[in-house]
Amino acid sequence: MLAITRVRLGEFSRVLCLLLASSLLAGCGINTIPTLQEQAQAAWSEVLNQYQRRADLIPNLVETVKGFAEQESKVLTDVVEARAKATQVQLPSDILNNPEAFQKFQEAQNNLSGALGRLLVVVERYPDLKSNQNFLALQSQLEGTENRIGIARRDYITAVRDYNTELKTIPGRWWRALLYPDAEPMQNFTVAEGTTEVPEVKF
Repeated sequence: MLAITRVRLGEFSRVLCLLLASSLLAGCGINTIPTLQEQAQAAWSEVLNQYQRRADLIPNLVETVKGFAEQESKVLTDVVEARAKATQVQLPSDILNNPEAFQKFQEAQNNLSGALGRLLVVVERYPDLKSNQNFLALQSQLEGTENRIGIARRDYITAVRDYNTELKTIPGRWWRALLYPDAEPMQNFTVAEGTTEVPEVKF
């Protein structure tokens, strides 16, 4: 009887030790790196989703403007070419850890944003176009998409900041060395040169 009780106490203490160890490991951040990595990758997917939404709107926008502003063919061609370049950028599987590929992707998207901006400036010269219902609907969708892109980029920047910080600070640094040696810092968006310059105002 005493031997049976000792065996049961031994099993109980083993189970209790396992439960205690697993709760300590769960509470000490062992899963933080993969959790933050998944969040950053999900945020990146949303960025790509919104850029694709914008790329899908552009052909209809260009066709609508073309009907009213045929003489603006250079601006229209620039938009079409910028869209083609932005959608043809090959995204390697390691883009989030590859500074050159990430930079190339960001430049292509920035060029497309600039071309769209020039197109919308041209539109100001055509009152008939500005009152066209198709154009107004497309312009509204494009503005909404640009807002979504901004939000998606902000969320991605935050997720990457959290992930990269975890890799550099303790205890995440220790967990990376012990369990996640393949975890690399992720790339983040940068501000394009010239966007931080204050515009010159002349009266």
